[in-house]
Amino acid sequence: MTDSDLASRPQSLQQVSLFHNLGSDDLTKILERARTRRVEREAFFFQQGDTATALYVLTHGQVRLVQLSPDGNQILLRFIPPQELFGGIAVLGDTVYPASAQAVQDSIALGWDSATFMQLLETFPRLAINALRHLAQRIQELQQRNLELTTERVERRIAHALLRLVQASGRKVEGGVLIDLPLSRQDLAEMTGTTLYTVSRTLSAWQQRGIVEIGRERVLVRLPHGLVAIAEDLPAPAHN
Repeated sequence: MTDSDLASRPQSLQQVSLFHNLGSDDLTKILERARTRRVEREAFFFQQGDTATALYVLTHGQVRLVQLSPDGNQILLRFIPPQELFGGIAVLGDTVYPASAQAVQDSIALGWDSATFMQLLETFPRLAINALRHLAQRIQELQQRNLELTTERVERRIAHALLRLVQASGRKVEGGVLIDLPLSRQDLAEMTGTTLYTVSRTLSAWQQRGIVEIGRERVLVRLPHGLVAIAEDLPAPAHN
């Protein structure tokens, strides 16, 4: 897909939260200022500590945000599905990326450099409002994750992580909802602040109960209400 192909399809991007309530004419002008960035699987859009020079909207593929802690441990923060903004810290200017953005699959994104995007924010107030809402939502999500890590037992943390992935990348298939991205047990361990052994043991127990079905980098949620019950510490739902 070429730059002109993307810029000629503003309607297809109106579902992106950054572009909500923007008209086709305004979207066309915004997209004309974008550049298309292609990144192969396992390569990076940017790395932690790099100067934050651009922000992106993913159009194809999957991206994961990972962060290295001061002691060298890798933390998986979240997966970015298509039609989602990432690297938004660049809006603030004179800062660095706090995490790395790595392509899980061959990926394509629209990108705007910081100076260009600041001009767009001044020109299109609705874009500025949407960008602020996006940043506020990310802060709220990080606060919720921190609360989970400090107060919840590990089974609830894993259930919450899977439910977030279902919401972001779930696809209904025969037998349940497939988390439609390569997801390893190590990924879940990094997302939930626990060990690979604990995640493996927990998922195996849930599989025996029919809540999930686990394959190689594949998770099928067979009983979403079962996961909700675990996440919210509710009584297990009765089976017919």
